[in-house]
Formats: sequence, structure tokens, C-alpha cells
Amino acid sequence: MITLGIEGTAHTLGAGVVDSEKKVLSNVIDMFRPQEGGLHPREAANHHSDVVASVICRATEEAGITLGDVDLISFSMGPGLGPCLRVAATAARSLSSRLGVPIIGVNHCIAHIEIGNATTGCDDPVLLYASGGNTQVIAYSEGRYRIFGETQDIGIGNMLDKLGRELGLGFYAGPTIEKLAKGGDKLLNLPYSVKGMDVAFSGIMTAALALRKKGHRLEDIAYSVQETAFSMLTEVTERAMAHICKDEVLLGGGVAQNMRLQDMVRIMAEDRGAEMSVPDRKLCVDNGAMIAWLGNIMYGSGVRMDIKDTAIRQRFRTDEVDVVWR
Repeated sequence: MITLGIEGTAHTLGAGVVDSEKKVLSNVIDMFRPQEGGLHPREAANHHSDVVASVICRATEEAGITLGDVDLISFSMGPGLGPCLRVAATAARSLSSRLGVPIIGVNHCIAHIEIGNATTGCDDPVLLYASGGNTQVIAYSEGRYRIFGETQDIGIGNMLDKLGRELGLGFYAGPTIEKLAKGGDKLLNLPYSVKGMDVAFSGIMTAALALRKKGHRLEDIAYSVQETAFSMLTEVTERAMAHICKDEVLLGGGVAQNMRLQDMVRIMAEDRGAEMSVPDRKLCVDNGAMIAWLGNIMYGSGVRMDIKDTAIRQRFRTDEVDVVWR
């Protein structure tokens, strides 16, 4: 079965094609980059509307298929920014109706888990999902993917981007902060906000900006932010692994590309006798291939939707989905 997936939860409009053999045939991404300031949902949605047709065409061309070869349309139903979600949903509904093929709306967070499982060989991992809008520790238990810990304020990627913008590093600042951190050699005092199984990041950003005003080097600030925030994430991930007796950990989301975060989680996993896995970089970020793959396995397990069932859900919780395919 050939599935076309359309992703549009936030800054990225993506389209990907997969088959039932876990093979990603194409994965095309077009990211909105604001000229100034942060991400504005309506501006991002306008970008998505402008590029959605061309991105889908590129995805089918790279996969070596035509739209007539597509057996299933999958799209990101949520969670995400409403205007952006509507672009992906509208495109998916239009294609489903035009081609006369089924449609499946999927949970964006679970898509990160399943594409990681499919491409890394994980069987039953704890997922550390670290992205711009979401930060969660997720694992399968009793028929659903349960959230064992999450951010109480903003996502880790959101914090890094806001901090970078305030420090004059531009928007989508995570990679810049990672590069600066390699030149840091002084661990500055920042709030370590772990509350049970949950974390909070806004205090780190406020404190880091205050340190900059006091004249501390950008390199030391970047180094300290990474060490503090990633230590928090590693701690709650390890606690979840111990609590539910898992010996695999999977990283997902855009921030999972950060090599320092990978190093911390890998060391933790090795100390526990566990294994850590990370998908290919292009599958860590928001992308259409992961949406296609989740739609593929949901449909294969008997899930069906009509057009009337495909309303977007901006606050679509990971633990609301019955995981009937496991």
C-alpha cells in the first residue's frame, strides 16, 4: 500500500510517501522562516498554502509515483497551530475526495514514535520527544501511549528559539546555540526545574538573559543552558525507564538532533544496560514521511475515518489514542 502523508502542525509543511515495507520513498520539507520576530501562526499558514501543492508534487516525483498510485492519504490532525493544521487537513481532504482513496488523521506526537520504531528497530522504547512545541516522555502501556512526564510551560525547542532571538542569534536558534556551547567552559548557575516527572524551561531562559546582561560570554551561556536543560530531560527520561522497566530509549523531535543531548541520553542508557536510538536527522524534525507511516499502520490495523471525522484537534493529547496496532 502506498501512503501519502501531509504534515503541517507548525513551521514545516511536509509531504512524504511510504510503502508497507517500512520504506520511505520520499520525504520533502519546506520550512517557514520569518523575516523577523518569532513564528506567527497565520504567516506560517500562508506559507503552507503557497507551497503545499508543489511539496506534494515533489514528494510523488521523488517517490517515482503519480497521485493515481496513492492508496491512502494521511495528515497531521494535531496537536499544533490551528491555521497551519487546517492547511494540511484541507489538502488531505481534497486529495482524498479527488482520488477516491481513504483518509486517516493522525496524532503528530505518536507519528514521531512510530517512525522511530520503524527505522531504528526499537521494539518498546521510552520516547524522549523534544521539539519546539512539545516536550514529553512517552511510553506504551495498557493500550495507549502514556505521558510519563512533560513540560509545564514551553517546549525545549521553543525555549531555545526564544532565547536565541533575545540574544540576537536569529530564529530557529537551536543549532546556533549548540555550536556556541562547544566553545563554553564555565557552567553558570541556572534554575534546574524538575517537578516530579515534569520539567519547566521558562525560568532557564529568564535567568540566561539576566546572565548576559551581567556580561557573561554567549558561549558560556549556551553551554550552561544546554547542560542544565538536557540534564533535566535525561533525569526524567531515566526515571520513566526505571518506573516502567523499559530497556530502550528513543529520541524524537527537532531538538533530538542535538549531539550533546544524544550524548547525555546515551551515557544514561549505557549505565542502565539499555539501548538508545535516534532516527535519521530528516526524520527527527517534523516531516510527512512519519505522518504517512502512522497512517499506514493505523489503516492496516482496521482504523477507518470519513471526511466528517477529520476535524483538526489543536490540543490532541498523545494519550487519547487507542493504539490498536500494537
